[in-house]
Amino acid sequence: MFKISSLVLLFLVPLSASAAGLTNILDASSKLVEDTLIPLAFAACLFYFFFGIYKYIWSGASSEKAAEEGKRVMLAGIIGIFVAFSIWGIIKFLQKEIDLPQVDKVKVL
Repeated sequence: MFKISSLVLLFLVPLSASAAGLTNILDASSKLVEDTLIPLAFAACLFYFFFGIYKYIWSGASSEKAAEEGKRVMLAGIIGIFVAFSIWGIIKFLQKEIDLPQVDKVKVL
């Protein structure tokens, strides 16, 4: 494990020493957030919302406590979707206002 982390550090130090390397690292992290983490957050929130619907329907009229739990889970899922959408909108707004380019392809070197 130490050898792998040393090897990764050996390759990243020269990249971070130059401005071009730092720009590449920032572009790569921007692409990771925009293309992977935000859709993953949307998917997780939708899954949680549908899980709440499942809990609500499965409980039926048998237990008021279970129905309330399903409602609470659905509300948390809706709030999560709103937060994920807001973060995505803020990122797009900042990209437009600061004139940050869209990240299409990331060049490592």
